Amino acid sequence: MIHTFLFDMGNVLVHFCHERMCRQLAELCGTEALQMRSYLFDEGVLADFECGRLSEAQLHRLLEQRSGRSLVLDELIAAGSDIFTLNDSIVPLLDSLKSAGYRLVLLSNTSISHLQWVQRQWDVLGRFDELVTSYATGATKPHTAIYEAALRAARCAPAECFYTDDIPAYVEAARGLGIDAEVYTDTPTLREHLQQRGIDM
Repeated sequence: MIHTFLFDMGNVLVHFCHERMCRQLAELCGTEALQMRSYLFDEGVLADFECGRLSEAQLHRLLEQRSGRSLVLDELIAAGSDIFTLNDSIVPLLDSLKSAGYRLVLLSNTSISHLQWVQRQWDVLGRFDELVTSYATGATKPHTAIYEAALRAARCAPAECFYTDDIPAYVEAARGLGIDAEVYTDTPTLREHLQQRGIDM
């Protein structure tokens, strides 16, 4: 029997656009979007930020050094974080699960800036009992440590958890730990997955 639901954030609760992030940060820093993407992704800067190895202040200094410009921290955060749109279709499902007494836990690879941006824009994360994030745990999916942190937050056995994520490799990693999990494609399909488990929302 399922007691706790684990949800990814990006492309499940909210949609996002990395291209927009690179474009907006590049404009602020006076460079090209492709160069900014290479810096963030190929050089591992975004991964360090999402693992908590870089703080907002440290990322701010790095981008100032790289661009040779003085950057306003709030403008930098906005350029890097104003990339999300709410997945409206999933909100009623979350409300139904919450009303039915299920525990909800976020399990997300995300930075402090992105999490707080989403919290300021929408109340979707207010429905969750606990937020398990890569920047707080120091580990990203599919590493075992972040799943173990989510299971502690779930307060039940792995088989009593249901997890959904848009990335198949992350779903497989969860299954490897005994968590019941399915790839998220859209909310109607997620409802079908729940119905197959006797949960009709």
